[in-house]
Amino acid sequence: MANLRELRDRIKSVKSTKKITKAQELIATSRITKAQGRVEASKPYADEIRKVTETLLAASTLDHPMLRERENGKRAAILVVSSDRGMAGGYNYNVFKKTRELRALLEEKGYEIVTYVTGNKGVGYYKFRGVEVAGAWTGFSQDPGYKDTHDVRRHLIDGFIAGSNGTAKYREGLNVAEGEEIQGFDQVHVVYTKFESMLTQTATAHQLLPIEPVIEDEELDFKEGILADPGEIHSDVEFEPDPDTLLAELLPKYVSRSLYALMLESAASESASRRNAMKSATDNATALVNDLSRVANQARQAQITQEITEIVGGAGALAESGESD
Repeated sequence: MANLRELRDRIKSVKSTKKITKAQELIATSRITKAQGRVEASKPYADEIRKVTETLLAASTLDHPMLRERENGKRAAILVVSSDRGMAGGYNYNVFKKTRELRALLEEKGYEIVTYVTGNKGVGYYKFRGVEVAGAWTGFSQDPGYKDTHDVRRHLIDGFIAGSNGTAKYREGLNVAEGEEIQGFDQVHVVYTKFESMLTQTATAHQLLPIEPVIEDEELDFKEGILADPGEIHSDVEFEPDPDTLLAELLPKYVSRSLYALMLESAASESASRRNAMKSATDNATALVNDLSRVANQARQAQITQEITEIVGGAGALAESGESD
């Protein structure tokens, strides 16, 4: 059994760690509320831009590259949304696992994979494993601002419009020389963490481009999805300029807004995952302090008992020696 001093030192150390994990838990809890508020605040704009886009699709005959699957596609871009900091439980591990699954599926279909990353943890993960990263953006995983995420959003859109046979212009964060153009791609996928509840966050692979129709019960929903059938929707709105011109301008904004919404959801999921991890660590620290305190009390009681026994034994020996004299 460890001596009493060692037990007291360990109890002190665990209590100090518990203070840190408890503080992290409280900070993460406050950030969840803020992140959820930002998601809710962004919904009115998202709903309106979706409605306008659907109306334009109903009145337009434009064959936009964002709306159709490319034949003989060669390259697929994957954006991995990770965190800048650790102490978030399995948040990053689940994202990396889902990315491996998506990567294997696309490679099986013959696509060349181009990897983009947000968050320091993702950058470190792929650097350690020797995986080439075409672009990385860090510093905003918990609080993504529209300006902070501009370069990554615009590059993914520009790269897709350019296609694997074209090039997109240089933007901050790309791993090429400044001013150098980079080859485009034919698909864009995002691996992010979907916020289900305070206790559940799910790593999800989402195809951002080309835009997919809404599917419900294994049937295409042509009434509410962005790819609604123009033949079934009749628009009474007059557009100026013409619907094709408006749609060509609005679709990139629609996709950019959709990607930003995924980043906001990932930020809420990161804070929730960190809160759960820190709460678990705090609970474990509390249980460990209780166990160590129990052992320390037993050691202290044993020490006291031994001292009393030694005192009584010594007193008895003195008494016997006095009687013998």
